[in-house]
Amino acid sequence: MAGAIITACAPDPEDLMVHFERSAPRYRGGAIKWMLGVVLILWGGAAAALTLDLPPSAEATERIVETRRISLPDGPWGDGSQPARAAEGRITRAAWRVPGQTAPTELVAPLREQLRSAGFETIYDCANSECGGYDFRFALDLLPAPAMFVDLGAFRYLLAEGPEGALVSILASRGQGAGYVHVTEVGEAEPLVTVADDAPAAPVWETLRTEGRVVLDDLVFATGAVTLDGGPFGSLDALAEGLAADPGTRIALVGHTDTEGGLEANLDLSELRAQAVRQALIQDHGVAPARVEARGVAYLAPRAPNDSPEGRAANRRVEAVLTD
Repeated sequence: MAGAIITACAPDPEDLMVHFERSAPRYRGGAIKWMLGVVLILWGGAAAALTLDLPPSAEATERIVETRRISLPDGPWGDGSQPARAAEGRITRAAWRVPGQTAPTELVAPLREQLRSAGFETIYDCANSECGGYDFRFALDLLPAPAMFVDLGAFRYLLAEGPEGALVSILASRGQGAGYVHVTEVGEAEPLVTVADDAPAAPVWETLRTEGRVVLDDLVFATGAVTLDGGPFGSLDALAEGLAADPGTRIALVGHTDTEGGLEANLDLSELRAQAVRQALIQDHGVAPARVEARGVAYLAPRAPNDSPEGRAANRRVEAVLTD
């Protein structure tokens, strides 16, 4: 993820208001690429600064700041009602579109960890039907489409409480061939947002050349799936450009799985995933077949424990390995 600037002390509220008024057209413009992340200034006596880093490819879709009351679900829908944490004050709702097919669990996982590191405690964390499905989704106070899309079969929700009672809720889902992230913040000051018009591409080729391997994080597979849907995929663009610029290089694509199912089935599944990526490089990017091979190692090289949905999602991946 891109690095982020963390504010060390609290700026004057009037200065922040001036900053927001001057920057508002950028926030409402829609296609803003994030390079340095979202800096949320949470007040309470001496202010603390929290940075939530989104993928560099994320594009802001809408941001609204209001002073009002809001209810943030803190449990599953049940018995015809939605348990919620009521809060009042300055409410910021913001949404981003993340190109590609990144799973909701993968979008939320790093944000959850960043909140935890900043002293936030998770109040409620759920996915899909365990949250309450349709009824839970429509109990959420979200920005409407096209700023935010929610797939009732593929979303993840998180509510966390921080120092001085600050509240942050995160909802990630899929729609229109991309991932979407919605962040609601309850705080006393305007969030300060640092943006860049042109975020640099992820250094896929540089990482491959210096470390010998790189995880193609924008390629996401559901459990049991082998097809590569959506796109465009920045990692494949970077691999194709690197191979074109360095004609003597060959790579292997290595597929990985979670631990659902037996070893033999997962060996086949992991190789099919690698083959799907190889075909995309050959057919869509013009890479010579002799320069890229595909192999699968099933669940034998995990990068996270398989005892949680987030860990299993992280393990379903394809990596590129430098072979020549």
